[in-house]
Parts: sequence; structure tokens; C-alpha cells
Amino acid sequence: MQDYPEWFVNLIRSIANKRPKVVGLHILEHGSISTEELETLYGYKHAPRAARDLRELGIPLETIRVKNSAGRSIAAYRFGDLAAVRQDRLAGRTVFPKQFKQQLIAHYGARCSICGGKFEARYLQIDHRVPYEVAGDQGLGERNVEDYQLLCGECNRAKSWSCEHCPNWLQEKQPQICLTCLLGKARILYSCCITKNSQS
Repeated sequence: MQDYPEWFVNLIRSIANKRPKVVGLHILEHGSISTEELETLYGYKHAPRAARDLRELGIPLETIRVKNSAGRSIAAYRFGDLAAVRQDRLAGRTVFPKQFKQQLIAHYGARCSICGGKFEARYLQIDHRVPYEVAGDQGLGERNVEDYQLLCGECNRAKSWSCEHCPNWLQEKQPQICLTCLLGKARILYSCCITKNSQS
């Protein structure tokens, strides 16, 4: 085990959700965890999502490059600056009540905010307009529907990928940048993030 402060070790061990706890305990033991390890050791097909789960609990992670068993360069994750730990986020995302989804449907209609497709309510997912990783959960008391949107599963996955590769997500974490990106049309959303990445 790496030499981490006792408070931090206890914090990682106290995580209740399985996936982020697995990631955290592995990094405690080995110093990092690669996307290959997440898939082969733990069966997580979408490794960035597993790492994101830990980040969303307020644990800073750095993405590094390592070689996999075939010699290819892949991503791996290690703890970042422990001074940036957000213990107030350890409970993670709050669960959205069913009535809040109904409020969003009443406000936006039963359609995806990105592709515009109409869906049954059960196929729409509540999404933070400003990613949780950037701004946390909006409105711990009364939620404002303007801070959220409804997305179909495909668009939600595409948006997650786009956001996770945006410099604002990785470094700056300024909510106002996300708002200028996310409030546009889907083609603006993706070209915006792609442009930012090409400039970094």
C-alpha cells in the first residue's frame, strides 16, 4: 500500500458504492489502476465511467498513460492532489424523485434535449446541464428545472464522453463554460468540445 494519510485511507474505505470503492481500494493498494485492469480484473467494460464514479464522490484523480499487456498506450488513473478532496460530496449524486422527472417532462416535453427524439418517460434520463463533476448537484433544496435536461440513453452516453474529454472538465471546471456549450444544439455541443480538445 502506498503511503497515504490515515484520514484519506479511512475515507476511501468508507465509500459505500461498490464500483468507486473498488477503484479507490485498488489505487490505495497499487498506486494506480488502468482501463485494462478495470475490465479484466473487475469486469467494468466502460472504465472511464468507473473512474468518474470516484471523481463524483469528490476524490481527485489524475489520468496518466501506461502500456497494456499488448504494449499499447492506454489510460490509467491515480489519486490527484489530496488537498482537493471534497468530503462534502462523499454521498455522491442524490437520487432524483419520480415527481422531479415529471416536472422536467411538463417543462420540456417527453423528448431528448439533444437529438429531439420523442420517448416514453422510462427511456429518458435526467442529466445535469453542467456536469456533476464540474459543479456538483445543483440545488440541494428546491431544484430548478433549468439546471437539468432529459436525454435519451444514447445522447447521454455521447454527452458524457464529450464532457469527459473537454479541457474544462479536466482542468478549469468553470460552470459558465459548460453552459455556453450545453445550451446550444447538439452539433454545437460536440464541435465545441472537439475544438477545445484540438487546442489543448
